Amino acid sequence: MILADKIIELRKKAGMSQDELAEQMDVSRQSVSKWEGAQSIPDLNKILKMSDIFGVSTDYLLKDDFEKPAPQVSESVTDSQPLHRVSMEDANKFLKVNRCSAFKTASGVALCILSIVPVTIFSELSATLSDTLGTAVFLLMIAGAVGLFISAGAGKKPFSYLETEDIDTAYGVDGMLKEKQDKFFLIHTRDLIIGVMMCVLSILPINIIEPITNYRRFSDTVGTCIMLCMIAGGVFLIVRASSTKKGFSKLLERDNFTREKKSMKRQNTGSVTRSYWLIVIAGYLAYSFITSDWGMSWIVFPVAGILTPVVYQTEKHIRAKAR
Repeated sequence: MILADKIIELRKKAGMSQDELAEQMDVSRQSVSKWEGAQSIPDLNKILKMSDIFGVSTDYLLKDDFEKPAPQVSESVTDSQPLHRVSMEDANKFLKVNRCSAFKTASGVALCILSIVPVTIFSELSATLSDTLGTAVFLLMIAGAVGLFISAGAGKKPFSYLETEDIDTAYGVDGMLKEKQDKFFLIHTRDLIIGVMMCVLSILPINIIEPITNYRRFSDTVGTCIMLCMIAGGVFLIVRASSTKKGFSKLLERDNFTREKKSMKRQNTGSVTRSYWLIVIAGYLAYSFITSDWGMSWIVFPVAGILTPVVYQTEKHIRAKAR
């Protein structure tokens, strides 16, 4: 086993992320990434420091054929759960499933936003059409979105352990993931920029159409429909890019999927956060059906999304005090 693989193995067995190891080594995360990718070799001082951190000898680190001694494992590491092995085949299969799931989830969210368009159009033509045909099309589109969400979740179910269990990737997996993540970075950035711009500029159609037509009601209806289509397109790009990026984070145990945060997730079920979103959805549907104000009631979702981190942090704080 070469030094790069030894560093990866020892770091993961110690429950550290690349950022955590970099902090203890007084280097950047990029340096650790290069060591693990066999792109560079740490100097002798770093080797000595690394042997102290992991409780192994310098001979083990430097000699490829040196038999590994019993490491000085701390009690916290000993008590941790066994690592779930992820092979190259597993990693590639998950990335493929995650891309498909990201597309379905993004499509479902976009469909939910677009479901308001038929109601808006039919309400302009006739109140009867709005109450019957408009509502029917709305429910069909919501049902289609729910179907996409269920399908996306079912596809990722075999890999649900990536969100809660500590993993150990096989030789070469980390290097492959970093290479693919670097290639995806430009796509992720592009989609986020376009998505945000579409959402920000979505208010323009209403302001542009009204002066041209001089007919307020028509401009409001058409402008609202175009605005919703632009928001749906922008949100689609943002959700798809973010969900795809999250797949890399799961396999590399970064961002919200470090071992420390996984441990917190195992302790916190998140029932309050889930209940919060059920209440939001129920309130949205109840208000929209009672008032028929589908053109504005969708605003509840971006507002609820902004407040979600507050709800999550509050729940975490309450659970921490309870323990």
